[in-house]
Amino acid sequence: MIERISFAWRSLQRKRGRSLLTILGIVIGVASVTVIGNISQCGSNALNTEMDSLGLSGLTISASSSALLEQETLETIQQSSQVEQAMPVMMQTTSVSARAQQSDALLWGVDENANKIISIDVLYGRGLNRQDVSLQKNVCLIDEGFSKAAFGRSNSIGKSVSILCGGSQQTFTIVGIVKTGSGLLQSFMGSYIPSFIYIPYTTMQSSLGRNTFDQIAVRIAEGEDADWVGKNLTETLDRLSGVQDGYLSNNLVKQKDTLASILNILTLVLSAVGAVSLLVASLSIMTVMLVSVHERTREIGIKKAIGAQRAVILQEFLWEALLLSFTGAVIGVIVGTGSSYLGAMMFGISLIPRMDIALFAAGFSIVSGVIFGVYPAMKAAALLPIDALRTDL
Repeated sequence: MIERISFAWRSLQRKRGRSLLTILGIVIGVASVTVIGNISQCGSNALNTEMDSLGLSGLTISASSSALLEQETLETIQQSSQVEQAMPVMMQTTSVSARAQQSDALLWGVDENANKIISIDVLYGRGLNRQDVSLQKNVCLIDEGFSKAAFGRSNSIGKSVSILCGGSQQTFTIVGIVKTGSGLLQSFMGSYIPSFIYIPYTTMQSSLGRNTFDQIAVRIAEGEDADWVGKNLTETLDRLSGVQDGYLSNNLVKQKDTLASILNILTLVLSAVGAVSLLVASLSIMTVMLVSVHERTREIGIKKAIGAQRAVILQEFLWEALLLSFTGAVIGVIVGTGSSYLGAMMFGISLIPRMDIALFAAGFSIVSGVIFGVYPAMKAAALLPIDALRTDL
């Protein structure tokens, strides 16, 4: 077998330019499918991280116009054995300024359990604590991007920012710097994504002159079904408050899974489009092999005249087709994976390569290349020695 591979390789080297172009077509096809798969993986990871950072990793309980979310509502939810953590959430679009820097912001009113429910990643300083909440302190957590823009560095602990809250500008002391999500959306959309500011929900209630919440974020206990827990909680709250359909449960885990499924479908569609280029590259293998058969007709005739069997000629051309497709597939996987890593480094995101898609693309390329090489190989093997020797090239 080694001898046949060596002979096939020497045959391909006779027309290096043609062989390299054929391999290049396969490389581009395999690399494109590999990159598509890796982009999808990065997108899925970023989507999960971004949604977790927004509290989309469990349930949210909201109220209709006939009901209210108050402290008693929160305590009822917290006492449920199906609930691991529950936290009041208040949200307001606003603006934040420091020095000469001003930015649109999404202001979150949360409590000391925020990092357990909405995955706040504190880079510097600390998160909110129980004292901050009970004393309604004017302290805040700001995201790293705004800290860099306003103060020229990531760590701006102890500095002050001015936040428009409840219709008036208030001064807050920075106690923590957080990194919201993966930063991928921020990298692509820049200023279209607002800064994230976290303050004690009691401080926000005082500024707005209210004692209710916008939502209650719930992390369910391990092993519990989110839909079932949400239904039980809303039914309990309706019964205790004496209203009908006053409370609504939103299963954000299911929404996240739905978005991930849509992204996976999109990946399959794009991969299928990339697979078309693999078919085109495989067709180029058949073209190259047909030309090779034509150019080597006399050589084939001589081999058959001295006793070469049909199977030997067939295997000779099949090995050439296999070498072309295998070489292109291997280089394509390397180029695609390498390009994906470079792109991930540029955007500052982590990459877990989709080797299943890469191997599928490589395998598809190799199999299709061999299949398209069968016809030229059979044509070469079927040549009669006398006809081949008569051919004038």
